[in-house]
Amino acid sequence: MTGIPHETTGEPNPLRALGLPELRRRTSEKWRTYPEDVLPLWVAEMDVPLAEPVVRALTEALALGDTGYPAGTGYAEALAAFAAKRWGWDGIAVERTAIVPDVMLGVVEMLKLVTGPGDTVVINPPVYPPFYPFVTHLDRRVAEAPLGPGARIDLAALEEAFRAAVAGGRRAAYLLCSPHNPTGTVHTAEELSAVAALAERYGVRVVADEIHAPLVLDGAAFVPWLSVPGAERGLSLMSASKGWNLAGLKAALAVAGPGAADDLARLPEEVGDGPSHLGVIAHTAALRDGTAWLDALLAGLDENRRLLAALLAEHLPAVRYRPGEGTYLAWLDCRALGLGDDPAQAFLDRGRVALNSGLPFGTGGAGHVRLNLATSPELITEAVRRMARTVG
Repeated sequence: MTGIPHETTGEPNPLRALGLPELRRRTSEKWRTYPEDVLPLWVAEMDVPLAEPVVRALTEALALGDTGYPAGTGYAEALAAFAAKRWGWDGIAVERTAIVPDVMLGVVEMLKLVTGPGDTVVINPPVYPPFYPFVTHLDRRVAEAPLGPGARIDLAALEEAFRAAVAGGRRAAYLLCSPHNPTGTVHTAEELSAVAALAERYGVRVVADEIHAPLVLDGAAFVPWLSVPGAERGLSLMSASKGWNLAGLKAALAVAGPGAADDLARLPEEVGDGPSHLGVIAHTAALRDGTAWLDALLAGLDENRRLLAALLAEHLPAVRYRPGEGTYLAWLDCRALGLGDDPAQAFLDRGRVALNSGLPFGTGGAGHVRLNLATSPELITEAVRRMARTVG
């Protein structure tokens, strides 16, 4: 499977649309957690206006009073069409999908289907911090198989984790983050095929968090987990949430491979009552009609990645940054700055910039920070200047 080039549409860069005064009027977590003298470049919210097709769909629904319970297969059909056009993959069968409240709650429900209390879930740190508490609160054990050089999947570490997880005949699952948060790594078809072979060899069930799938740059190819030979027993969670900034409009889709259809059929009916009807409307509109906006966003993110690399080279050359191929997140190795295991605290206290500490991301997170690139070039520039003053 190869990447399909994004279209050039002439849409304006949505990352340049809003200024700081407008953003500070927002009441969401990103903009209300810290005092106003702090620049927030942390939690995964984008500083963008909503895509016009999403605004239109929501406005029409509100005008109709269409605020009941979600119904129908429109969301799944929109995702299937998006996957076929965007990734050249026609493997989403609507009958093997289910609406879930959001990706992480969907992950929990999928893990309930394929593991039991006390079983092991393997993850690849440094990785999205909620993986840890969501798994442990489910009464499953977390086993780490840390990423290897270049933030790639370490197949030897993964095999060892699989072997230990199924010892004694226990069931086990692998929670795959694809594209990877926080590193921005986009796993290749070859890597994922090797993972599928290992999972089948050890009888490990794979649940893929693919929430960042729409956010892959030109030149890289997102490979859906369920498109990989040998992944037929897999389960995937997908959403328009990250690609179109819809975290406040809850809705996601669980997608089953042909060999996992019976598992998904056991999903409790009440899970489908959790998503927001307006969320389903918004996500469907984004996938159907929001690709031009998405392409403009991706072009802006590419500019921001290059800007961040240049700013770091100028102001903080000791920071190591490998621009990712996916997501809008930058994973910065700050160990050479002498700020200890949690440089985010120093950047906040002395530079008044809020970044995510690397520590909650697990093994490999100490001395690192995660920076959210989905903002204006001006705010990125100011943030790096403040960070540089922290160590100056």
